[in-house]
Amino acid sequence: MFIMISCWQKTNVHDSVADRLADTYQDAAISISITTITDVLALYLGFSSPFGSVQSFCLYAGTAILFCYIYNILFLGAFLALNGQRETSNRHWFTCVKIPVDCPPGKGRRYSICCVGGAYDHDTGTEEEQPISGFFGKYYGPFLTQKWTKASIVVLYAGYLAVSVYGCVEMKEGIDLRNLASDDSYISKYYDKSMDFSHYGPIVMVVVNESLAYWEEDQHKNLNSCITDFYKLKYVDKNFFLSWLDSFQSFAKDLDINSENTFIGNLLHFLEKRPMTSQDIYFDADNKIRSSRFFLQTLNISTTKEQKDMLISLRETAKKCPIKLVVYHPSFIYLDQYTVIVHNTTQTIVVATLLMLAISLLLIPNPLCSLWVAFSIGSVIVGVAGFMGLWDVSLDSISMINLIICIGFSVNFSAHVSYAFVSSSKADSNEKAVDALAHLGFPIVQGAVSTLLGVVALSFSDSYIFRTFFKLIFLVITFGLVHGVAFLPVFLTFVGMCRNG
Repeated sequence: MFIMISCWQKTNVHDSVADRLADTYQDAAISISITTITDVLALYLGFSSPFGSVQSFCLYAGTAILFCYIYNILFLGAFLALNGQRETSNRHWFTCVKIPVDCPPGKGRRYSICCVGGAYDHDTGTEEEQPISGFFGKYYGPFLTQKWTKASIVVLYAGYLAVSVYGCVEMKEGIDLRNLASDDSYISKYYDKSMDFSHYGPIVMVVVNESLAYWEEDQHKNLNSCITDFYKLKYVDKNFFLSWLDSFQSFAKDLDINSENTFIGNLLHFLEKRPMTSQDIYFDADNKIRSSRFFLQTLNISTTKEQKDMLISLRETAKKCPIKLVVYHPSFIYLDQYTVIVHNTTQTIVVATLLMLAISLLLIPNPLCSLWVAFSIGSVIVGVAGFMGLWDVSLDSISMINLIICIGFSVNFSAHVSYAFVSSSKADSNEKAVDALAHLGFPIVQGAVSTLLGVVALSFSDSYIFRTFFKLIFLVITFGLVHGVAFLPVFLTFVGMCRNG
Protein backbone atom coordinates (compact mmCIF):
# COMPACT_ATOMS: atom_id res chain seq x y z
CA MET A 1 0.00 0.00 0.00
CA PHE A 2 2.73 2.47 0.96
CA ILE A 3 4.65 1.65 -2.22
CA MET A 4 1.57 2.33 -4.37
CA ILE A 5 0.88 5.65 -2.65
CA SER A 6 4.52 6.70 -2.91
CA CYS A 7 4.60 5.94 -6.64
CA TRP A 8 1.32 7.82 -7.14
CA GLN A 9 2.74 10.89 -5.41
CA LYS A 10 5.68 10.92 -7.82
CA THR A 11 3.48 11.07 -10.93
CA ASN A 12 2.83 14.29 -12.85
CA VAL A 13 -0.31 16.01 -11.59
CA HIS A 14 -0.89 17.58 -15.02
CA ASP A 15 -1.21 14.14 -16.65
CA SER A 16 -4.56 12.45 -17.02
CA VAL A 17 -5.74 10.14 -14.25
CA ALA A 18 -5.32 7.15 -16.55
CA ASP A 19 -1.71 8.08 -17.32
CA ARG A 20 -0.92 8.72 -13.66
CA LEU A 21 -2.39 5.37 -12.68
CA ALA A 22 -0.45 3.66 -15.48
CA ASP A 23 2.79 5.22 -14.24
CA THR A 24 1.96 4.14 -10.69
CA TYR A 25 1.40 0.53 -11.69
CA GLN A 26 4.48 0.58 -13.90
CA ASP A 27 6.65 1.53 -10.93
CA ALA A 28 4.92 -0.45 -8.19
CA ALA A 29 3.15 -3.47 -9.68
CA ILE A 30 6.20 -5.67 -10.32
CA SER A 31 7.72 -4.86 -6.95
CA ILE A 32 4.62 -5.66 -4.91
CA SER A 33 3.89 -8.68 -7.10
CA ILE A 34 7.30 -10.13 -6.29
CA THR A 35 6.80 -9.68 -2.56
CA THR A 36 3.24 -11.03 -2.63
CA ILE A 37 4.09 -14.11 -4.67
CA THR A 38 7.05 -14.91 -2.45
CA ASP A 39 5.05 -14.33 0.74
CA VAL A 40 2.17 -16.51 -0.40
CA LEU A 41 4.36 -19.32 -1.72
CA ALA A 42 6.51 -19.33 1.41
CA LEU A 43 3.41 -19.69 3.58
CA TYR A 44 1.79 -22.29 1.35
CA LEU A 45 5.05 -24.21 1.42
CA GLY A 46 4.72 -24.24 5.20
CA PHE A 47 1.50 -26.21 4.69
CA SER A 48 3.73 -29.23 4.03
CA SER A 49 4.75 -29.21 7.70
CA PRO A 50 3.71 -32.29 9.71
CA PHE A 51 2.30 -30.03 12.44
CA GLY A 52 -1.39 -29.24 12.13
CA SER A 53 -1.04 -25.86 13.84
CA VAL A 54 1.61 -24.80 11.33
CA GLN A 55 -0.50 -26.04 8.42
CA SER A 56 -3.58 -24.10 9.55
CA PHE A 57 -1.68 -20.89 10.16
CA CYS A 58 0.20 -21.01 6.86
CA LEU A 59 -2.94 -21.76 4.87
CA TYR A 60 -4.96 -18.91 6.36
CA ALA A 61 -2.08 -16.40 6.42
CA GLY A 62 -1.11 -17.13 2.82
CA THR A 63 -4.70 -16.75 1.66
CA ALA A 64 -5.06 -13.49 3.62
CA ILE A 65 -1.96 -12.03 1.95
CA LEU A 66 -3.29 -13.10 -1.44
CA PHE A 67 -6.54 -11.23 -0.80
CA CYS A 68 -4.59 -8.18 0.41
CA TYR A 69 -2.72 -8.19 -2.89
CA ILE A 70 -5.96 -8.38 -4.86
CA TYR A 71 -7.41 -5.51 -2.83
CA ASN A 72 -4.30 -3.39 -3.43
CA ILE A 73 -4.17 -4.06 -7.15
CA LEU A 74 -7.90 -3.55 -7.73
CA PHE A 75 -9.54 -1.48 -5.02
CA LEU A 76 -6.62 0.71 -3.96
CA GLY A 77 -5.99 1.53 -7.61
CA ALA A 78 -9.65 2.44 -8.01
CA PHE A 79 -9.51 4.74 -4.99
CA LEU A 80 -6.34 6.35 -6.35
CA ALA A 81 -8.21 7.00 -9.60
CA LEU A 82 -11.06 8.63 -7.68
CA ASN A 83 -8.54 10.64 -5.72
CA GLY A 84 -6.93 11.71 -8.99
CA GLN A 85 -10.27 12.98 -10.25
CA ARG A 86 -10.70 14.88 -6.99
CA GLU A 87 -7.27 16.45 -7.44
CA THR A 88 -8.02 17.34 -11.06
CA SER A 89 -11.15 19.26 -10.06
CA ASN A 90 -9.30 20.70 -7.05
CA ARG A 91 -11.71 19.49 -4.39
CA HIS A 92 -11.09 19.37 -0.66
CA TRP A 93 -9.54 16.11 0.58
CA PHE A 94 -12.27 15.59 3.20
CA THR A 95 -15.41 17.48 2.16
CA CYS A 96 -14.82 17.16 -1.62
CA VAL A 97 -15.99 20.78 -1.98
CA LYS A 98 -14.18 22.83 -4.62
CA ILE A 99 -11.55 25.09 -3.09
CA PRO A 100 -9.25 27.80 -4.47
CA VAL A 101 -5.93 26.78 -5.95
CA ASP A 102 -3.98 29.61 -4.35
CA CYS A 103 -4.17 31.00 -0.84
CA PRO A 104 -6.20 34.26 -0.72
CA PRO A 105 -4.32 37.37 0.48
CA GLY A 106 -4.21 37.80 4.23
CA LYS A 107 -4.83 34.15 5.05
CA GLY A 108 -2.39 32.27 7.27
CA ARG A 109 -0.61 28.94 6.88
CA ARG A 110 -3.37 27.05 8.67
CA TYR A 111 -5.90 28.22 6.10
CA SER A 112 -3.49 27.29 3.34
CA ILE A 113 -3.13 23.75 4.67
CA CYS A 114 -6.83 23.09 5.21
CA CYS A 115 -8.65 25.18 2.63
CA VAL A 116 -6.40 25.41 -0.43
CA GLY A 117 -5.78 22.70 -3.00
CA GLY A 118 -2.86 22.07 -5.27
CA ALA A 119 0.07 21.20 -2.98
CA TYR A 120 2.33 20.71 -5.99
CA ASP A 121 4.70 22.60 -8.24
CA HIS A 122 2.48 24.18 -10.89
CA ASP A 123 5.35 24.40 -13.36
CA THR A 124 6.63 20.81 -13.21
CA GLY A 125 3.41 19.12 -12.07
CA THR A 126 5.16 17.21 -9.28
CA GLU A 127 3.74 17.03 -5.77
CA GLU A 128 5.62 18.76 -3.00
CA GLU A 129 8.18 16.43 -1.48
CA GLN A 130 7.57 15.39 2.11
CA PRO A 131 10.46 16.21 4.48
CA ILE A 132 11.04 12.58 5.45
CA SER A 133 11.05 11.49 1.79
CA GLY A 134 13.63 14.13 0.97
CA PHE A 135 15.76 12.95 3.87
CA PHE A 136 16.53 9.62 2.19
CA GLY A 137 17.43 11.18 -1.15
CA LYS A 138 19.26 14.30 0.01
CA TYR A 139 20.97 13.22 3.20
CA TYR A 140 20.80 9.54 4.08
CA GLY A 141 21.56 8.13 0.62
CA PRO A 142 24.68 10.26 0.00
CA PHE A 143 25.84 9.56 3.55
CA LEU A 144 25.41 5.81 3.08
CA THR A 145 27.43 5.76 -0.14
CA GLN A 146 30.50 7.40 1.40
CA LYS A 147 33.54 5.09 1.44
CA TRP A 148 34.03 5.21 5.19
CA THR A 149 30.31 4.61 5.75
CA LYS A 150 30.43 1.56 3.50
CA ALA A 151 33.41 0.22 5.40
CA SER A 152 31.56 0.73 8.68
CA ILE A 153 28.49 -1.05 7.30
CA VAL A 154 30.62 -4.03 6.23
CA VAL A 155 32.18 -4.26 9.71
CA LEU A 156 28.76 -3.91 11.31
CA TYR A 157 27.39 -6.68 9.09
CA ALA A 158 30.29 -8.98 9.99
CA GLY A 159 29.52 -8.44 13.67
CA TYR A 160 25.83 -9.05 13.07
CA LEU A 161 26.60 -12.29 11.25
CA ALA A 162 29.02 -13.50 13.94
CA VAL A 163 26.51 -12.90 16.75
CA SER A 164 23.77 -14.55 14.69
CA VAL A 165 25.81 -17.69 14.05
CA TYR A 166 26.69 -17.91 17.74
CA GLY A 167 23.01 -17.62 18.62
CA CYS A 168 22.13 -20.40 16.17
CA VAL A 169 24.63 -22.69 17.88
CA GLU A 170 23.16 -21.88 21.29
CA MET A 171 19.53 -22.24 20.21
CA LYS A 172 17.46 -24.79 22.11
CA GLU A 173 14.88 -27.19 20.72
CA GLY A 174 11.44 -28.05 21.96
CA ILE A 175 8.66 -26.36 23.85
CA ASP A 176 8.27 -26.19 27.60
CA LEU A 177 4.74 -27.39 28.35
CA ARG A 178 4.34 -24.52 30.80
CA ASN A 179 4.49 -22.16 27.85
CA LEU A 180 1.25 -23.53 26.44
CA ALA A 181 -0.66 -21.91 29.31
CA SER A 182 -0.75 -18.33 30.55
CA ASP A 183 1.82 -17.22 33.11
CA ASP A 184 -0.66 -17.18 36.01
CA SER A 185 -2.28 -20.49 35.09
CA TYR A 186 -2.57 -23.37 37.55
CA ILE A 187 -0.81 -25.55 34.98
CA SER A 188 2.26 -23.31 35.00
CA LYS A 189 2.43 -23.51 38.78
CA TYR A 190 2.05 -27.28 38.62
CA TYR A 191 4.97 -27.67 36.23
CA ASP A 192 7.08 -25.36 38.39
CA LYS A 193 6.42 -27.58 41.41
CA SER A 194 7.03 -30.74 39.40
CA MET A 195 10.63 -29.65 38.91
CA ASP A 196 11.19 -30.67 42.55
CA PHE A 197 10.87 -34.24 41.26
CA SER A 198 12.89 -33.66 38.11
CA HIS A 199 14.85 -36.90 38.68
CA TYR A 200 11.79 -38.79 37.48
CA GLY A 201 10.29 -38.63 34.02
CA PRO A 202 6.89 -39.79 32.79
CA ILE A 203 5.55 -43.28 33.48
CA VAL A 204 5.47 -44.73 29.97
CA MET A 205 2.88 -47.21 28.79
CA VAL A 206 4.15 -50.28 26.87
CA VAL A 207 1.27 -51.74 24.86
CA VAL A 208 1.29 -55.29 23.50
CA ASN A 209 -0.55 -54.56 20.29
CA GLU A 210 -1.44 -58.10 19.22
CA SER A 211 -3.17 -61.24 20.46
CA LEU A 212 -0.36 -62.90 22.37
CA ALA A 213 -0.44 -66.42 23.81
CA TYR A 214 0.72 -65.40 27.29
CA TRP A 215 0.38 -68.98 28.57
CA GLU A 216 3.00 -70.31 26.15
CA GLU A 217 6.54 -70.47 27.47
CA ASP A 218 8.17 -69.20 24.25
CA GLN A 219 5.91 -66.16 24.04
CA HIS A 220 6.50 -65.44 27.69
CA LYS A 221 10.27 -65.57 27.18
CA ASN A 222 10.05 -63.24 24.19
CA LEU A 223 8.06 -60.72 26.21
CA ASN A 224 10.48 -60.90 29.14
CA SER A 225 13.41 -60.47 26.75
CA CYS A 226 11.85 -57.30 25.36
CA ILE A 227 11.21 -55.95 28.85
CA THR A 228 14.85 -56.66 29.73
CA ASP A 229 15.92 -54.61 26.70
CA PHE A 230 13.92 -51.69 28.08
CA TYR A 231 15.71 -52.07 31.42
CA LYS A 232 19.05 -51.63 29.66
CA LEU A 233 18.14 -48.10 28.60
CA LYS A 234 19.69 -45.38 30.75
CA TYR A 235 16.40 -43.52 30.92
CA VAL A 236 14.43 -46.44 32.45
CA ASP A 237 14.25 -47.20 36.17
CA LYS A 238 15.25 -50.84 36.63
CA ASN A 239 13.51 -51.02 40.01
CA PHE A 240 10.06 -50.13 38.77
CA PHE A 241 7.90 -52.17 36.44
CA LEU A 242 4.14 -52.29 36.75
CA SER A 243 2.84 -55.47 35.14
CA TRP A 244 -0.53 -57.15 35.36
CA LEU A 245 1.14 -60.36 34.11
CA ASP A 246 3.63 -60.46 36.99
CA SER A 247 0.85 -59.84 39.50
CA PHE A 248 -1.29 -62.55 37.94
CA GLN A 249 1.56 -65.08 37.93
CA SER A 250 2.16 -64.42 41.62
CA PHE A 251 -1.55 -64.89 42.24
CA ALA A 252 -1.66 -68.12 40.20
CA LYS A 253 1.65 -69.69 41.27
CA ASP A 254 -0.17 -72.78 42.57
CA LEU A 255 -2.66 -72.89 39.70
CA ASP A 256 -2.56 -74.37 36.23
CA ILE A 257 -2.21 -71.52 33.69
CA ASN A 258 -0.38 -73.40 30.93
CA SER A 259 -3.32 -73.60 28.55
CA GLU A 260 -5.52 -70.93 27.06
CA ASN A 261 -8.69 -72.01 28.85
CA THR A 262 -7.11 -72.29 32.30
CA PHE A 263 -5.11 -69.08 31.79
CA ILE A 264 -8.15 -67.05 30.78
CA GLY A 265 -10.39 -68.62 33.41
CA ASN A 266 -7.98 -67.93 36.27
CA LEU A 267 -7.21 -64.46 34.87
CA LEU A 268 -10.89 -63.51 34.95
CA HIS A 269 -11.09 -64.73 38.53
CA PHE A 270 -7.98 -62.66 39.36
CA LEU A 271 -9.49 -59.54 37.80
CA GLU A 272 -12.62 -59.92 39.91
CA LYS A 273 -10.43 -59.56 42.98
CA ARG A 274 -8.38 -56.71 41.46
CA PRO A 275 -10.78 -54.77 39.23
CA MET A 276 -8.35 -51.89 38.68
CA THR A 277 -6.00 -54.24 36.85
CA SER A 278 -8.72 -54.98 34.30
CA GLN A 279 -8.00 -51.58 32.74
CA ASP A 280 -4.65 -52.95 31.56
CA ILE A 281 -6.18 -55.75 29.49
CA TYR A 282 -8.52 -55.53 26.52
CA PHE A 283 -10.80 -58.54 25.90
CA ASP A 284 -12.94 -59.04 22.83
CA ALA A 285 -16.46 -60.47 22.88
CA ASP A 286 -15.07 -64.03 23.06
CA ASN A 287 -12.85 -63.26 26.08
CA LYS A 288 -9.72 -63.30 23.92
CA ILE A 289 -6.92 -60.93 24.93
CA ARG A 290 -6.50 -58.52 22.01
CA SER A 291 -4.01 -56.20 23.69
CA SER A 292 -2.59 -55.35 27.08
CA ARG A 293 -0.24 -52.85 28.66
CA PHE A 294 2.61 -52.53 31.13
CA PHE A 295 4.28 -49.48 32.63
CA LEU A 296 7.88 -48.27 32.83
CA GLN A 297 9.22 -45.47 35.01
CA THR A 298 11.60 -43.13 33.19
CA LEU A 299 14.20 -41.03 34.96
CA ASN A 300 17.19 -38.71 34.49
CA ILE A 301 15.27 -36.51 32.04
CA SER A 302 15.62 -32.78 32.51
CA THR A 303 16.49 -31.32 29.10
CA THR A 304 14.74 -31.42 25.75
CA LYS A 305 17.64 -33.38 24.29
CA GLU A 306 17.24 -36.04 26.97
CA GLN A 307 13.51 -36.15 26.32
CA LYS A 308 14.13 -36.63 22.61
CA ASP A 309 16.75 -39.32 23.22
CA MET A 310 14.41 -41.09 25.65
CA LEU A 311 11.58 -41.10 23.12
CA ILE A 312 13.78 -42.38 20.30
CA SER A 313 15.41 -45.10 22.41
CA LEU A 314 12.06 -46.38 23.69
CA ARG A 315 10.62 -46.55 20.18
CA GLU A 316 13.69 -48.23 18.73
CA THR A 317 13.65 -50.83 21.50
CA ALA A 318 9.96 -51.52 20.91
CA LYS A 319 10.59 -51.86 17.18
CA LYS A 320 13.31 -54.49 17.70
CA CYS A 321 11.03 -56.69 19.77
CA PRO A 322 9.54 -59.69 17.89
CA ILE A 323 6.24 -58.87 19.58
CA LYS A 324 4.28 -55.84 18.35
CA LEU A 325 4.86 -53.20 21.01
CA VAL A 326 3.84 -49.55 21.18
CA VAL A 327 5.25 -47.11 23.73
CA TYR A 328 3.05 -44.18 24.68
CA HIS A 329 2.61 -41.30 27.08
CA PRO A 330 0.35 -38.25 26.63
CA SER A 331 3.40 -35.97 26.55
CA PHE A 332 4.73 -37.80 23.48
CA ILE A 333 2.49 -35.64 21.31
CA TYR A 334 4.76 -32.74 22.29
CA LEU A 335 8.01 -34.69 22.36
CA ASP A 336 7.35 -35.91 18.83
CA GLN A 337 8.17 -32.49 17.43
CA TYR A 338 11.70 -32.71 18.86
CA THR A 339 12.51 -35.52 16.45
CA VAL A 340 11.54 -33.61 13.30
CA ILE A 341 11.51 -29.89 14.10
CA VAL A 342 15.11 -29.10 13.09
CA HIS A 343 15.02 -31.14 9.89
CA ASN A 344 11.57 -29.92 8.90
CA THR A 345 12.31 -26.26 9.63
CA THR A 346 15.63 -26.36 7.78
CA GLN A 347 14.07 -28.11 4.81
CA THR A 348 11.18 -25.64 4.60
CA ILE A 349 13.47 -22.61 4.84
CA VAL A 350 15.94 -23.91 2.24
CA VAL A 351 13.23 -24.87 -0.25
CA ALA A 352 11.39 -21.58 0.30
CA THR A 353 14.58 -19.56 -0.18
CA LEU A 354 15.36 -21.37 -3.43
CA LEU A 355 11.79 -20.73 -4.54
CA MET A 356 12.19 -17.04 -3.71
CA LEU A 357 15.37 -16.99 -5.78
CA ALA A 358 13.58 -18.54 -8.76
CA ILE A 359 10.79 -15.96 -8.57
CA SER A 360 13.30 -13.12 -8.25
CA LEU A 361 15.18 -14.39 -11.31
CA LEU A 362 11.93 -14.34 -13.28
CA LEU A 363 10.73 -10.89 -12.22
CA ILE A 364 13.85 -8.85 -11.45
CA PRO A 365 15.60 -7.98 -14.74
CA ASN A 366 19.09 -8.86 -13.52
CA PRO A 367 20.25 -12.29 -12.28
CA LEU A 368 23.01 -10.90 -10.08
CA CYS A 369 20.64 -8.65 -8.16
CA SER A 370 18.28 -11.60 -7.76
CA LEU A 371 21.11 -13.44 -6.04
CA TRP A 372 21.47 -10.48 -3.69
CA VAL A 373 17.79 -10.82 -2.84
CA ALA A 374 18.30 -14.49 -1.97
CA PHE A 375 21.39 -13.55 0.03
CA SER A 376 19.40 -10.97 1.96
CA ILE A 377 16.66 -13.51 2.72
CA GLY A 378 19.20 -16.00 4.04
CA SER A 379 20.95 -13.33 6.05
CA VAL A 380 17.74 -12.18 7.73
CA ILE A 381 16.75 -15.77 8.53
CA VAL A 382 20.15 -16.47 10.10
CA GLY A 383 19.86 -13.28 12.12
CA VAL A 384 16.36 -14.05 13.34
CA ALA A 385 17.28 -17.64 14.24
CA GLY A 386 20.44 -16.51 16.03
CA PHE A 387 18.91 -13.72 18.06
CA MET A 388 15.91 -15.96 18.72
CA GLY A 389 18.25 -18.27 20.60
CA LEU A 390 19.79 -15.35 22.48
CA TRP A 391 16.32 -14.01 23.37
CA ASP A 392 15.33 -17.25 25.11
CA VAL A 393 13.05 -18.50 22.33
CA SER A 394 13.34 -22.21 21.54
CA LEU A 395 12.86 -23.83 18.16
CA ASP A 396 9.38 -25.38 18.24
CA SER A 397 6.21 -25.40 16.17
CA ILE A 398 5.36 -21.88 17.39
CA SER A 399 8.67 -20.33 16.37
CA MET A 400 8.66 -22.40 13.18
CA ILE A 401 5.55 -20.53 12.05
CA ASN A 402 7.34 -17.24 12.56
CA LEU A 403 10.45 -18.40 10.73
CA ILE A 404 8.28 -19.18 7.71
CA ILE A 405 6.79 -15.69 7.98
CA CYS A 406 10.37 -14.44 8.19
CA ILE A 407 11.00 -15.56 4.62
CA GLY A 408 8.12 -13.52 3.30
CA PHE A 409 8.84 -10.39 5.30
CA SER A 410 12.55 -10.45 4.46
CA VAL A 411 11.66 -10.52 0.76
CA ASN A 412 9.45 -7.46 1.16
CA PHE A 413 12.38 -5.17 1.90
CA SER A 414 15.12 -6.66 -0.26
CA ALA A 415 12.98 -7.14 -3.38
CA HIS A 416 11.72 -3.55 -3.34
CA VAL A 417 15.21 -2.10 -2.99
CA SER A 418 16.79 -4.45 -5.53
CA TYR A 419 14.10 -3.80 -8.12
CA ALA A 420 14.35 -0.03 -7.61
CA PHE A 421 18.14 -0.26 -7.90
CA VAL A 422 17.95 -2.23 -11.14
CA SER A 423 15.23 0.00 -12.59
CA SER A 424 17.04 3.25 -11.81
CA SER A 425 18.13 5.26 -14.84
CA LYS A 426 21.26 6.49 -13.08
CA ALA A 427 24.60 5.34 -14.46
CA ASP A 428 26.74 5.20 -11.32
CA SER A 429 26.05 2.45 -8.76
CA ASN A 430 26.18 4.92 -5.87
CA GLU A 431 23.65 7.14 -7.61
CA LYS A 432 21.43 4.12 -8.28
CA ALA A 433 21.49 3.25 -4.56
CA VAL A 434 20.63 6.83 -3.61
CA ASP A 435 17.84 6.88 -6.19
CA ALA A 436 16.40 3.61 -4.86
CA LEU A 437 16.44 4.92 -1.30
CA ALA A 438 14.91 8.23 -2.37
CA HIS A 439 11.99 6.40 -3.97
CA LEU A 440 11.45 3.58 -1.47
CA GLY A 441 13.22 4.48 1.76
CA PHE A 442 10.23 6.20 3.33
CA PRO A 443 7.59 3.63 2.20
CA ILE A 444 9.77 0.82 3.55
CA VAL A 445 10.10 2.56 6.91
CA GLN A 446 6.35 3.22 6.93
CA GLY A 447 5.62 -0.45 6.32
CA ALA A 448 8.05 -1.57 9.01
CA VAL A 449 6.79 0.87 11.64
CA SER A 450 3.12 0.14 10.93
CA THR A 451 3.77 -3.61 11.24
CA LEU A 452 5.59 -3.20 14.54
CA LEU A 453 2.86 -0.95 15.91
CA GLY A 454 0.34 -3.62 14.97
CA VAL A 455 2.02 -6.29 17.11
CA VAL A 456 3.60 -4.28 19.93
CA ALA A 457 0.58 -4.93 22.18
CA LEU A 458 1.45 -8.64 22.11
CA SER A 459 4.66 -7.92 24.02
CA PHE A 460 2.57 -7.26 27.15
CA SER A 461 0.65 -10.53 26.90
CA ASP A 462 0.82 -13.10 29.70
CA SER A 463 0.97 -15.87 27.08
CA TYR A 464 4.29 -17.23 25.85
CA ILE A 465 2.80 -17.88 22.41
CA PHE A 466 1.86 -14.23 21.84
CA ARG A 467 5.12 -12.93 23.30
CA THR A 468 7.07 -15.26 21.02
CA PHE A 469 5.08 -14.03 18.04
CA PHE A 470 5.97 -10.44 18.93
CA LYS A 471 9.65 -11.23 19.50
CA LEU A 472 10.10 -12.92 16.15
CA ILE A 473 8.06 -10.39 14.19
CA PHE A 474 10.12 -7.66 15.86
CA LEU A 475 13.35 -9.39 14.84
CA VAL A 476 12.13 -10.06 11.30
CA ILE A 477 10.97 -6.50 10.70
CA THR A 478 13.99 -4.90 12.36
CA PHE A 479 16.57 -7.00 10.54
CA GLY A 480 14.62 -6.81 7.28
CA LEU A 481 14.49 -3.02 7.56
CA VAL A 482 18.21 -2.76 8.34
CA HIS A 483 19.00 -4.97 5.36
CA GLY A 484 16.68 -2.97 3.12
CA VAL A 485 17.94 0.52 3.97
CA ALA A 486 21.55 -0.19 5.00
CA PHE A 487 23.18 -3.52 4.20
CA LEU A 488 21.66 -4.27 0.80
CA PRO A 489 22.07 -0.78 -0.76
CA VAL A 490 25.74 -0.80 0.23
CA PHE A 491 26.33 -4.32 -1.08
CA LEU A 492 24.59 -3.47 -4.35
CA THR A 493 27.01 -0.60 -4.92
CA PHE A 494 29.86 -3.11 -4.88
CA VAL A 495 28.38 -4.76 -7.97
CA GLY A 496 28.24 -2.21 -10.75
CA MET A 497 26.85 -4.82 -13.15
CA CYS A 498 23.40 -4.66 -11.51
CA ARG A 499 21.61 -2.60 -14.09
CA ASN A 500 18.40 -3.04 -16.00
CA GLY A 501 18.79 -5.14 -19.12
